[in-house]
Amino acid sequence: MEDMSINWLALVAASILPLVTGFLWYGPLFGKLWMRESGMTEEKAKQMNPAKTYGLAVVFAFLIAFFIMPMVFFGGPPEMPHGTAEYMTFKHGALHGAMLGLFVVLPVFATNALFEQRSLKYVLINVGYWVVTMALMGGLINAWT
Repeated sequence: MEDMSINWLALVAASILPLVTGFLWYGPLFGKLWMRESGMTEEKAKQMNPAKTYGLAVVFAFLIAFFIMPMVFFGGPPEMPHGTAEYMTFKHGALHGAMLGLFVVLPVFATNALFEQRSLKYVLINVGYWVVTMALMGGLINAWT
C-alpha cells in the first residue's frame, strides 16, 4: 500500500471546490430554476450574512472532504487494494464521490423533500449539485494524494 498520509492542501482545495461548483450550478446553470423551486427571492438572498454562510459552508465541505479521503483510499473489497497506484486516480476518486452523492445525499435529501412537499426539480437540482461536487472532490483528493 502506498503512503496514506493526509494531504492537507488537497483537503483545503476540496473544501473550497463546492463554492466554485455552487457559483456555477446555482448561478448561470440552474440559478433561476432553483430560486423558483426553492422559493428564494432576490430580497431574501440579500439578507444573508456572507461571512457566516460561506465560512460555515467551507467548514462543512472540509468535513465532507475529510470523510471522502479514507473512503477513496481504503474503500472496496479486499481483492481491490485501494490505496495502490492503480486506484489513486481522479476517475476512481470521482466514482467514490459520485456514489456518496447518489447513495447518501439522494436518499437523505429526497426524504426531507417528501415531507417538505418539494418538487422533483428541487430535489434533482440540489442532489445533482452534490453528486457533481462530491465527484469532483473525490477526484481531486484521490489524484492529488
